[in-house]
Amino acid sequence: MPPEQVTIYDVARAAGVSISTVSNALNRPDRVAGATLELVLAVADSLGYVPKADAVSKARQTMGRIGVLAPFSSYRSYLERLAGVLVEAQGARIEVSAFDHESLATASSPVLASMPIRGQVDGIIVMGMRIEDVIEKRLFDRHVPTVVVDAESSRFPSVACDDRSGGELAARYLYGLGHRSFGYVVEPQASQYDSQAIRRLSGFRDALSGSPECTVQLIEAGSSTQETRMATRAMLDGPNRPTAIMAHYDDLAIGALLAAKDAGIAVPQELSVMGCDDGPAAVASDLTTIRQPFRESGAVAVRLLLATINASEITRSSVYLPLDVVERSTSCPPQGGGRAPNGSGHSEPRRASRSL
Repeated sequence: MPPEQVTIYDVARAAGVSISTVSNALNRPDRVAGATLELVLAVADSLGYVPKADAVSKARQTMGRIGVLAPFSSYRSYLERLAGVLVEAQGARIEVSAFDHESLATASSPVLASMPIRGQVDGIIVMGMRIEDVIEKRLFDRHVPTVVVDAESSRFPSVACDDRSGGELAARYLYGLGHRSFGYVVEPQASQYDSQAIRRLSGFRDALSGSPECTVQLIEAGSSTQETRMATRAMLDGPNRPTAIMAHYDDLAIGALLAAKDAGIAVPQELSVMGCDDGPAAVASDLTTIRQPFRESGAVAVRLLLATINASEITRSSVYLPLDVVERSTSCPPQGGGRAPNGSGHSEPRRASRSL
């Protein structure tokens, strides 16, 4: 049967499953059991099923377009990574198609479930999400060049910063200022995999584990600045107010800054606040933070993907990019001890790289 004539009904009939099961396998794979998902995808591949809207792209045979899948609408940092991808791709005369993923904390990979059989792209960059084992194996078995950014893979090349070390770097920086009582703002995790947030928090705690005088209060908040503002304010109004707050990423740190303002707490004299990423929000708020090389990670991912496309086989490798502290006006020693404050109102941030 020619591929253009294969329908979702043919796939369901050949796999011995319902139409809704095939639809879920292609669009909501988290709703389908692993063995059934693997069967449906294998049958779709063997029949050459191509969704009608994408059939014309099946004819593309030459390298010239890559796909980038990331939670763009949830986290602005991935737009910075995408900017790095676009610059590098432009230099290589490659088109880029961007696909939004609904949430970093969701393990499902709906776009990836059908992307290979659509024939839309010649390689894929997956950012900030774990690829489900069944789908990752399918991509690998079909020799679909893939690079993972800001996540781990057992089969494909990856580009990342060491999130655990980033958490350690933040803890050691604040500890070095003299802080011993900490709050840590993090989003609740909707999935169980070892996410970026969990790795950063683990690194933070591990760095302080040998100092029994240190305490860490966990502040669970939503992904918005306002949700963090309310959750942090509740902690600041409590009996055990910390002298320093670390946030999983910059937007959450800004919520903590607003909570301190609401409570009449002076930053940094009474409360130091630190974030992670060093995006535009951190620069605008003069926030002390951990810098990640976002654009560089996107550019490196494109270079790795092109090398994978041109190679005879897919080889797993890992590239780790360096992190460093960007010290601004929201951090200083707690009142009454430690070294002198850095001052406030820096026109240029002071970068202080600290080895782990």
